[in-house]
Amino acid sequence: MSEPTEVLAAAPPPPPERPEPPEEPPAARRSVTARATLAGTVVSLLLIAAIVLGSRMLRDFDSALLPYAVATVFLAFGVAFRYTVWVSAPGARRLFRKGFGSFFSAANFRKAPTALPKMIVTYLGFQKFLGARSRARWAAHQLIFWGCILAALITFPLTWGWFTFTSGSGSGPGYEMRIWGVKVLGFDSLSILGWLMFHGLDVAAVLVIPGASYFLWRRMKDRGAMTGQRFAYDLLPLICLIVISVTGLLLTFSSIFLHGGGYEFLAILHMVSVVFTLIYIPFGKFFHIVQRPAAVGMQLFKYTARQDEQVFACKRCGEPVDTAPYVENLRGTMKDLKLDFDAWAEYCPRCKRMLRGSAYLTHVKKGFK
Repeated sequence: MSEPTEVLAAAPPPPPERPEPPEEPPAARRSVTARATLAGTVVSLLLIAAIVLGSRMLRDFDSALLPYAVATVFLAFGVAFRYTVWVSAPGARRLFRKGFGSFFSAANFRKAPTALPKMIVTYLGFQKFLGARSRARWAAHQLIFWGCILAALITFPLTWGWFTFTSGSGSGPGYEMRIWGVKVLGFDSLSILGWLMFHGLDVAAVLVIPGASYFLWRRMKDRGAMTGQRFAYDLLPLICLIVISVTGLLLTFSSIFLHGGGYEFLAILHMVSVVFTLIYIPFGKFFHIVQRPAAVGMQLFKYTARQDEQVFACKRCGEPVDTAPYVENLRGTMKDLKLDFDAWAEYCPRCKRMLRGSAYLTHVKKGFK
């Protein structure tokens, strides 16, 4: 059935085929690169200063962990560099401003004081949005997420010399955990707490291996996942996580059951895999970890607009599309990118499909006249 004439007249013009955004001039690219390099350098120098000061002028720094510490410095540079380049793009810059503006808005806090903590827990921590897609994917992602968080909380402070474990007798079983040289906890290495202290990375590995293995299996079996996947972007991060976790567990196995047999080889293999992964993080799929907090701010931006009942209705059918500020932000992003179909943001997905189909059908009919 054809669309009413008045509806077609009110519809926006059909979008051009694959509009190409204007190419960024070389001077602008050089400016972005210079800012990103400066940001990466500053962040790296700040981390080096934090390592020196936090380890009490390197007195608590373990030289055996130097490759890991150097890798974290490169990680800091890469994250700052990539993040600066990312927020320099028009769409990301608008997302960054709106997201973090809502994140630190006192007005939003007064409107919904519990909204931000809830979103941090549900969106960042438990990632409920993944559960709507698949419970298995949500569970696997949770295993990877909490395993990596646990590993980072243990590895980074130890690598930087911020955490130290000392024993008065030199061999235990009584140990003291010190942070920046200050004693915070004393424990018996033979107790459950002591076991958890010294095997926290093993627990993290046990969490990561099944989660990463599930996603690796899915990407090898699921046709939908196989269609657009790339080895370096989609498969390599999962392989790295599994290698790090397996070699870490093998180090524990070697020290307990093999009396240190093969420990040096496993230690080098483990170190190489960790260093490579840390350097790879800013330039691969794991970079979404750094981007995710900005998305939390955007969710808060939409949530507070709903509380004010600022809902934008589809211009054709009247069904709610999204919040009015979000639709306006989307149109602004399209204009920033020089895309000529920003008016289509004012229609719901169903009406977009129907209007596009009607517009193309009209042009097809013209071709037969």
